[in-house]
Amino acid sequence: QVQLVESGGGLVQAGGSLRLSCAASGRTFSSYAMAWFRQAPGKEREIVAAINGNGGTTHYADSVKGRFTISRDNAKNTVYLQMNSLKPEDTAVYYCAARGRNIATTAGPYTYWGQGTQVTVSS
Repeated sequence: QVQLVESGGGLVQAGGSLRLSCAASGRTFSSYAMAWFRQAPGKEREIVAAINGNGGTTHYADSVKGRFTISRDNAKNTVYLQMNSLKPEDTAVYYCAARGRNIATTAGPYTYWGQGTQVTVSS
């Protein structure tokens, strides 16, 4: 069982930056692929970025490439999402997710989810 707790969301102006953190419980964090998803009102949940267990492989949605960076610290059981050059269209609830295999790019294969953190980007 893995419990995920996100933090770091908030209100920021367009062009600004935020760093989200997701702290995971459990002793086998390094065996889990981790991902960040987001869901805006009236829209489906979409992947933002994902990273494999050792951090050697990452995936990004086209909409965030070059602006967002996913990373992980397995010693701290934490995954991060550094978000730069934020745009109003990045406004959403951001969720952390984990699965015990390789990276997946859709929500269905992920087993564990955090409660979400709100990111609001004002224009």
